[in-house]
Amino acid sequence: MTAMPSAGAAPAASETLRGIVSILLAIALFGVMDAMIKALASAYPTAQLVFFRSCFALLPLGVAVARSGGLGMLKTRRPLAHVARSCAGLGSMACFFASYASLPLAEVYAIAFAAPLMLTALAGPMLGEQVGWRRWCAVLVGFAGVLVILRPGSDVLSAAALLCLAGTVLYALAMVTIRKLSATETTVSIVFYFTLTCTLAGAAAMLPAWVTPRSAADLAMLVGTGIVGGLAQLLMTNAFRRAPAATLAPFEYTGLLWGISFGWLFFGEWPDSIVFVGAGIVAAAGLYIVHREAVRHRALRAGAATAEHPF
Repeated sequence: MTAMPSAGAAPAASETLRGIVSILLAIALFGVMDAMIKALASAYPTAQLVFFRSCFALLPLGVAVARSGGLGMLKTRRPLAHVARSCAGLGSMACFFASYASLPLAEVYAIAFAAPLMLTALAGPMLGEQVGWRRWCAVLVGFAGVLVILRPGSDVLSAAALLCLAGTVLYALAMVTIRKLSATETTVSIVFYFTLTCTLAGAAAMLPAWVTPRSAADLAMLVGTGIVGGLAQLLMTNAFRRAPAATLAPFEYTGLLWGISFGWLFFGEWPDSIVFVGAGIVAAAGLYIVHREAVRHRALRAGAATAEHPF
């Protein structure tokens, strides 16, 4: 029996629109944060950048915890899983931050677009998800796009590019762990324990190599990376709470526009045509995977509906 549209259809559309606005703002703020990190990366150790990015993100996150129900929202039954997620996320953050000193922002973003491809490749062995041949083909095409960007065998391939690629792999591993955690843990707790872990690890690692901020502007940017990054994280969480992932995923690729814009405005960077070609291939493969995920979820829901309502 086919379900009729409910009175809540219009509010649902409104919620989706709010989700889209939230993710667009989140991606823009992440772009601002990345530009500040890049401006600081050549003068300050990566551990110090990780510490400031994480420590001051606890300020907006603390407000979110209070508004979500207080410290009770942080209760967890899976502390070791939080540790695994936090270690993968910490490694990813450190790799990306270290690569900013040498790579154009747009190139970092283009390589990072491969994360959904790697998540799809890892979903089978680590989550037991069935990945069809269409998505496997998209993964292979996307990885070909990454090779276009990296250009192995040429003098363009650098340690920084490989570091960025390692950060992308670790990010995908973190996302796999988040999928497992989300079955029992609140979003607030997942973000909080990750941010707290990065703060403590960054503090321990930066002490031997501490560099006193050279100016008030540098100190403001260091603090700003945390506040802006924390706000962006909350907006991203809000977006995925309000709208389906398949709807929001295409808007994540607006990050490349911010990477190009900020790279050109503040650092005099302009990616060459090969980066644009590779980024286009990776983005197209990623969007196709999102499309196939949406088709699969619709089929699963339809199967469940048929089982419940055979007529």
